[in-house]
Amino acid sequence: MMLAPPLSQPGVAIDMADGELSVFRDVFAAPESARTLQKLIDQSDWQQETLTLFGRTIAMPRLTTWYGDAPYTYSGIEHPARTWDPLVDGLRQKVESLTGQRFNTVLLNYYRDGRDSMSWHSDDEPELGLNPAIASLNLGATRRFRFRRKQDNTQTLAVALTDASLLLMAGPIQHHWQHALAKTKKILGPRVNLTFRQVRL
Repeated sequence: MMLAPPLSQPGVAIDMADGELSVFRDVFAAPESARTLQKLIDQSDWQQETLTLFGRTIAMPRLTTWYGDAPYTYSGIEHPARTWDPLVDGLRQKVESLTGQRFNTVLLNYYRDGRDSMSWHSDDEPELGLNPAIASLNLGATRRFRFRRKQDNTQTLAVALTDASLLLMAGPIQHHWQHALAKTKKILGPRVNLTFRQVRL
């Protein structure tokens, strides 16, 4: 498995076949990042969604909330359009300024500690269109974000997403790669991830 090195300058591209991947580091100063993380944890309307797999209903191993100008459905979970929270909308504007992209929805994931996780998947829902740009803003504990190629799972890549980092996925990456956030006993602190998308209205 390749491990992408820590990056100190904004908007640095990571070499990846059949996809565009770049990381922006330190998009907030540490005190601002810590304050923003705590506000999101305290003020957000967190929900624990459930999934039905093989006839069993299980709780997702993380908490989520959603804002957006358009509805969005993933893993059978439907989110209607929802008025933006002012704090989250301000973060959207910052992400748009950094990436040069436009986003009209965001999914917030709250990973309370290393036991919370995200399973392998691609963000390739039809309403995202062809080759969508997806920006992932990360606050709190550093977690390793993993990629594996769909056609050959031995081809992998890992990116350490540190506090106040922003990952931009673009091009055909969602068609050729899956991504995940694995469980780890080493992480005790919380992490909030905001994943911005442009959903076709």
